[in-house]
Amino acid sequence: MVILGLTGSIGMGKTAAARVFLRLGVPVHDADGAVHDMLAVKGQAVEAVRAVFPGVVRDGAVDRDALASEVFADRDALGRLEALLHPLVRRREHRFLGLACRRGARLAVLDIPLLFETGAEKRCDAVIVVSAPRFVQEFRVLKRPGMTHGRLRAIRARQMPEREKKRRADFVVTTGLGRDSTLKSIHGIVKVASQWRGANWPPPRT
Repeated sequence: MVILGLTGSIGMGKTAAARVFLRLGVPVHDADGAVHDMLAVKGQAVEAVRAVFPGVVRDGAVDRDALASEVFADRDALGRLEALLHPLVRRREHRFLGLACRRGARLAVLDIPLLFETGAEKRCDAVIVVSAPRFVQEFRVLKRPGMTHGRLRAIRARQMPEREKKRRADFVVTTGLGRDSTLKSIHGIVKVASQWRGANWPPPRT
């Protein structure tokens, strides 16, 4: 099974690209979605987060705004949070890939916002970077509740520069040119990658 990594900076259209893969029958593992589930009521990370960040759990779930205020400008706090969450997300990813393989999928997509930053490209046979012009990115992101130019600058500072992401990508999907353009690009990637033989799954036996 071929594993495709899907990534892109905030506001570049990665979520829309993931939906296109799903429409084409390619299973997608959403790392952000997994984190949302783990921080929700009865989520498997709630108590661990409560222990490290007292006061961010309310009504049985992690208050994401409160958690963000704890870690947004504190690299050490962010590192502690990532140390809690990343192993849990990896286990979910592993289960997802195993299930997709058993169901006979030729391709599977790992949707990971910080794919290059966390070294996750090593688990993929190819990487797709979703990109858009800077002004399109800003227009999309600044419409989000609570978003400001300052917060967007801080988010960009934590992410790999766009030029470097595109340089390291196997495929670049440009959004902002209309749905048909995005669909055509992703359909082409699926067609090409379906002919490959995956090197990362099933994992080697130890």
